[in-house]
Amino acid sequence: MRVVIVGCGRTGSSVAIDLAADGWDVTCVDDDETALARLGEWRGGFVVGHAMDLEVLDRAGVAGADAAVVATDGDNTNLVVGQVLQRRYSVPCVVVRVLDPRRAEFYAERGLRTVCPTKTAIVTVTDVVRACDAAPVGSSN
Repeated sequence: MRVVIVGCGRTGSSVAIDLAADGWDVTCVDDDETALARLGEWRGGFVVGHAMDLEVLDRAGVAGADAAVVATDGDNTNLVVGQVLQRRYSVPCVVVRVLDPRRAEFYAERGLRTVCPTKTAIVTVTDVVRACDAAPVGSSN
């Protein structure tokens, strides 16, 4: 299976390392060449350039990818690139990280696979607080 990871920060590099360890053929795309250092002893592909540039996506081999992960530091970039990968290149599985919960929901409703770590954090933190033994202020318990 072939996957292209767009954005090689903490999230993208970790996903790339995990999928490569599972036997995936992985190519990463990042506009900062120093991001390659996050991958350690990397044996996969690495393309330097901005993913909004179709030539960069072509060099990364997105046309033959089974999946793509878009996890740059910008929601707008992630959403646009995700839609390009899905619509222009027909990548079967495109997963886009979106930090803004409202945007993530909006695009998910339109068929884009979105992951929103902000929403996950909100739910988790709220659940942990609710599980605390302390009663809310003004409670008679």
